Amino acid sequence: MGDDGLNDDPVTRRSPALCRFFGAVMARRMRRDFHAVRLARPGWPALPADRPVIVCLNHPSWWDPALLIVMGTTRYRDRPGYGPIDAAMLRRYRFMARIGLFGVEPGRTGAAAFLRHGRRILADPRSMLWITAEGAFTDPRRRPVHLRPGIAHLVRRAPEALVVPLAVEYPFWDESTPEALARFGAPVDASAFTGRPVPDIAAALERRLEAVMDALALDAQSRDPERFLTLIDGSAGVGGVYDLWRRARAWAGGQSFTPRHGDAPDQKGIPR
Repeated sequence: MGDDGLNDDPVTRRSPALCRFFGAVMARRMRRDFHAVRLARPGWPALPADRPVIVCLNHPSWWDPALLIVMGTTRYRDRPGYGPIDAAMLRRYRFMARIGLFGVEPGRTGAAAFLRHGRRILADPRSMLWITAEGAFTDPRRRPVHLRPGIAHLVRRAPEALVVPLAVEYPFWDESTPEALARFGAPVDASAFTGRPVPDIAAALERRLEAVMDALALDAQSRDPERFLTLIDGSAGVGGVYDLWRRARAWAGGQSFTPRHGDAPDQKGIPR
């Protein structure tokens, strides 16, 4: 076990109290910096309490860990959550090991550590392992979807787990702040991949995630909040000179000011 703590057991280093604290901090941050955090209907997947879960998601932004810890400490508060992170980042921010993150070095040594930590985590049937499986920031519209091979190796070694695809993206709609959008796909039993070659497993995971990402893209393009469950209702308003003009017009007309752009007249003066 090294002095930097990167090889420590992620299960024993994780602090549930610190996870809850950072989950609350990130929820406040997302409420401030996003118009809303939304989950596409039908919403949360049904997950049996006696099966560990691998969540396989795309990686469009540095906001991804914030969104995941909010999900993990609210809806899935009874499930210990974990995730891999670049080992250099963990050396810089050591506290992250206390909120379920474990370091992964590049190369074969890092791949072996990822599998070792993954198997240790999934030994607990309550656990959730959240993996941004593209491995680097990638535009959510990029096709085809390519995943790092590590997740396929782990799925092959963890037949007791459920694998759940999750698509995320952060588009702007009608406000000055973006939307944080997510969509879960149907869980699949990892035992369905038993005995299959790793490239075949990777291709199957890529197809499943890409289908969920395509569905979320259509949801995002619709700009229809009714297609989503609102998890966090955040900031609103266009800001700047336009909001000052709207505020003044509302005052002159004896009306209350509503900051949401969707409640304002459009550019032709027709109420939305």
